[in-house]
Amino acid sequence: MKRLGGLFSALCLAGLVAGLWMIWKVEPTPVVTPQPEAPRVPGQGWQWPDFRLPDFRLPEISLPDIFSRPPARPEGPIASPVERILVEKSARRMTVWQKDGPPKSFDIALGFSPDGDKSREGDGRTPEGIFRIDRLNRQSKYHLSLGIDYPQKHHREAARRAGHSPGGDIMIHGQPNQIPEGFKVKGDWTAGCIAVTNPEIEEIFAQAAIGIEVEIRP
Repeated sequence: MKRLGGLFSALCLAGLVAGLWMIWKVEPTPVVTPQPEAPRVPGQGWQWPDFRLPDFRLPEISLPDIFSRPPARPEGPIASPVERILVEKSARRMTVWQKDGPPKSFDIALGFSPDGDKSREGDGRTPEGIFRIDRLNRQSKYHLSLGIDYPQKHHREAARRAGHSPGGDIMIHGQPNQIPEGFKVKGDWTAGCIAVTNPEIEEIFAQAAIGIEVEIRP
């Protein structure tokens, strides 16, 4: 029994020594410090593709002429003597040049059948060519009027050969006296004359004189 007791004590002592040795032998787990990732070298390993959007510019858009800005009209009334008048029938525009200051344009109405040159009385056409102001009428059946020298000699001769009257009384005038002040007749309504608004004819009439050239183009 004494031997068994001694053997048991020896085994216990050996186990204690072995346990102490294992505790001493185990090393603490090292703390891992994250290291910065090394840059990837092209061709070594998989990389995310380099996504870059292409440069994109909106194309330049040119608007058609119908959307273009109209030229600015000069401000202010005609304040110096009128030197020349140009009528462009197709554009329904009359431009008045003055001695001092820029030219000024006006929208106009023509004869009720404006296409083509006037050839006879009652055709509703506004004549074409070079004319002169030959009278100023404050008592017109329209609101003021500037008469032009139609028919001229070649108009009368052509009408005589054709056996009819060339017509006459072609004027630059305002609105009919019968309509209320401030109103304007729409469209081409004259018998062959050139019509503007009442304030516009007043502005032109105040600076006009006999002998001024009036060119009327198709």
